[in-house]
Amino acid sequence: MRGSAAEGPFVLDPTGTDVHGDAARIRARGAATRVLLPDGVPAWAVSDPALLRRLLTDSRVSKDAYQHWPPLAGGQVGPRWPLFAWVAVRNMFTAYGDDHRRLRRLVSSAFTVRRTAALRPRIEAVVAALLDEVAEAGAAGPVDLRERFAYPLPIQVICELFGVADEADREEVRRCVDVFFRTTATPEEAAAALPRLREILRGLVAEKRERPGDDLSSGLIAAREGGSRLSEEEMVDTLALFLSAGHETTVNLLDNAIHALLTRPGQLDLVRTGRATWDDVVEETLRAESPVANLPLRFAVEDIELDGGTVLRAGDAIVCCLAAAGRDPGLHGADAAVFDVTRADKEHLAFGYGVHHCLGAPLARLEAAIALPALFARFPGLTLAVDPAELRPLASFISNGHRALPVLVGPAA
Repeated sequence: MRGSAAEGPFVLDPTGTDVHGDAARIRARGAATRVLLPDGVPAWAVSDPALLRRLLTDSRVSKDAYQHWPPLAGGQVGPRWPLFAWVAVRNMFTAYGDDHRRLRRLVSSAFTVRRTAALRPRIEAVVAALLDEVAEAGAAGPVDLRERFAYPLPIQVICELFGVADEADREEVRRCVDVFFRTTATPEEAAAALPRLREILRGLVAEKRERPGDDLSSGLIAAREGGSRLSEEEMVDTLALFLSAGHETTVNLLDNAIHALLTRPGQLDLVRTGRATWDDVVEETLRAESPVANLPLRFAVEDIELDGGTVLRAGDAIVCCLAAAGRDPGLHGADAAVFDVTRADKEHLAFGYGVHHCLGAPLARLEAAIALPALFARFPGLTLAVDPAELRPLASFISNGHRALPVLVGPAA
């Protein structure tokens, strides 16, 4: 495993200036290599798809920082650390073993495939309304499609799904979640974001307990499994999980898919002529432009020996390098970095793997499968309003997308 221990640790760039360049450099150092997170916190970066799948299904790998990560228990990291929210919440994302199985069963009983499928008419209506707004704004000049389309669609859907009706609350949720994903967040921003989000969600839970509705928040409050139910803390942090991961990844999926097609008109032509499908676009975007570039954190419960003699010691933190895995040449060939909707094998780990595979994956795929064809059908002359080189990446090594995606919509169909 070349370079995994002999070289000094690789510093993950919190500004996200070159996510794919960093992914390639991490990959070149071996399947698992030492990295430094913000404030010099050490971790292992795992970029090899086969090793990731192995570790993500290994019972010796945990997501519970309270049990298995000494820096949290010992106070070396605290609320002012930029990644604190990723390890401090109490929900199925950070649970381990029996506790995780209990929480996932409770959440799955409310967040069903049937409920997701039933959202199609509402998603279609939201998309149509947003495209009307884009058309109106586009008549006056460039439109930021990330801000006006890619962002409002998933946040509106997820907030309606969980019964977050107040517009001010929605905007506050957005501000808090932005801090979670922005790895350049200041200590003050990091320390304020999670308590503020929890405060909003405690209010939502209290409201739903008093006046239950036909929404997932009410469903989670009522959910029971073998006499168990979500505690107040688990309830609030489960809502935090869905309202953050439930929209941020979809925003980036839409952003990156639109960008890929506008900068590669030949790929768009393949879809328009029926030689590829919109599902091909979605899966190739997830592979080549994983919405989450590097996912924190997992922890070795005990020493784990990898091929080549590298050992993850008990208590070591692990970062899943999803962007690096998606472009792995060993899996996808020499052209792994090329966006190609006709690629036969679009295998990816963008939604995770194993017991922690994302429950919201069907919803993200459904939103993209509705939004993308509707956008390009409505605006067949859609083009970028700036040179692609002028687009700025998000200030994050977690979130993979653009700060803005300005376009000229052209005449509507």
